[in-house]
Amino acid sequence: MAQMVSTMPMVDAAPAVSAIMPKLQGPCLDAPASGITVVSRQHVRPDAASAIGDLTLSVSDLPMLSCHYIQKGLFFPAPDLPMSSLVSLLASSLARALAAVPALAGRLVTLPDDRIVIRCKDAGVDFLHAVAPGLSLDDFLVPDADVPTKLTKDLFPMDRTVSYEGHRRPLTSFQVTVLGDGAVFIGIVANHAVVDGTSFWHFFNTWAAICRGESPKLLDFRRNFFGDSTAVLRFPGGVGPAVTFDVDAPLRERVFHFSADAIREMKAIANRRPSGGHDAEVYGKMAHDPKNPGEISSFQSLCAQIWLAVTRARKRLAPDATTTFRMAVNCRHRLRPAVSPVYFGNAIQSAVTTATVSELARHDLRWAAGKLNASVAAYGDGAIRRAAAAWQAKPGCFPLGNPDGSVITMGSSNRFPMYEGNDFGWGQPLAVRSGRANKFDGKMSAFPGRAGDGSVDIEVCLPPETMAALLRDAEFMQYVSWPSHLL
Repeated sequence: MAQMVSTMPMVDAAPAVSAIMPKLQGPCLDAPASGITVVSRQHVRPDAASAIGDLTLSVSDLPMLSCHYIQKGLFFPAPDLPMSSLVSLLASSLARALAAVPALAGRLVTLPDDRIVIRCKDAGVDFLHAVAPGLSLDDFLVPDADVPTKLTKDLFPMDRTVSYEGHRRPLTSFQVTVLGDGAVFIGIVANHAVVDGTSFWHFFNTWAAICRGESPKLLDFRRNFFGDSTAVLRFPGGVGPAVTFDVDAPLRERVFHFSADAIREMKAIANRRPSGGHDAEVYGKMAHDPKNPGEISSFQSLCAQIWLAVTRARKRLAPDATTTFRMAVNCRHRLRPAVSPVYFGNAIQSAVTTATVSELARHDLRWAAGKLNASVAAYGDGAIRRAAAAWQAKPGCFPLGNPDGSVITMGSSNRFPMYEGNDFGWGQPLAVRSGRANKFDGKMSAFPGRAGDGSVDIEVCLPPETMAALLRDAEFMQYVSWPSHLL
């Protein structure tokens, strides 16, 4: 059985949120203005001792020490079991999931030679139960409106914790929040120097599989895909890094839904070759470029549309300013030999595409998509290893942010199994949402559409005036809709 050590007094849960309310009239663990109140906190350890030793942070892990912990979670329909039973089920299955992925229950340790390792010592994680009796799913998933970040931020613990803090704090924390209409949100916060998005969602799937009584996929904890790097990051006096962007800069956040039909239309436009003129010559060269795999993908077409529209919305950019589109790429299948798809850790880099404002204004979706396509196609084994070698020659933390106001950073992936495999036993998730971690002007995250039909959701963070201009852009907004299951 799981070993659970309560660090706070427990509040008994009842079959319905309304039944809990009388219990909350006394002191609460946490009662923020959002109306989301933490009523219990448990410390959960793996239900079996770890057989894994220290895991050295790799050349892909170490740069993430200055990033916030990842904060992602899922809304679910109301379960058909009492809340006390739900919390107990989630906590006990979490203990078994941590036994399968013991690194997430460990801590970061800096060794005498300055290497930083994950010590899989079963130190445990925090598991919080919260209630929001005055809120419903409709308060969070509002059609044609910004994400209510003043609410969503309290769906996650460890808000804006920097990954280096994993030396002193849990590497993961968990919160289940029960809304007044019975809907449930399960949020996970995970150290970004320990996991990338692929590993994050592998663990989410693992927890869900165990909760519904199935056996999870085994992960690969080997640390040899870049060889034995001797590069280290030194932090004198144990003083860790800070994030490299202004966390207090004003932002608006929206989740734009693009239907499968809209994406097919953009892809068809991106792959339509012009019949003559200068553009025909450019596309002809692209077609014969050995680095170009040919067809432009659906996601590259969508990203091109976003790049064009956001650049138009950034009214203050000069025509000769260079715009940059950074796209996170999964290195697992790009390396030779390929890394296991279930490799646990960070295996991501950033494919960079640039163009001036005037170039994007003069050209169309096909041209912008072709640029993105060429950058991603060129990001193979050689490019990955060159980037790793450059980092080892000059180690440093990853510079997240947008210092000149002209960058788009696309993270996450519409291929991650956010809906697929995350049924905990009472129904498929309804929607994905994230916390405030790693949000800045131009930060975007791709989520798969819930329907599984090729639709995509893009979470977009922009300054208020840029977001307002984007919403007035008819060329962009013609492709945006609202998921039918949330209407």
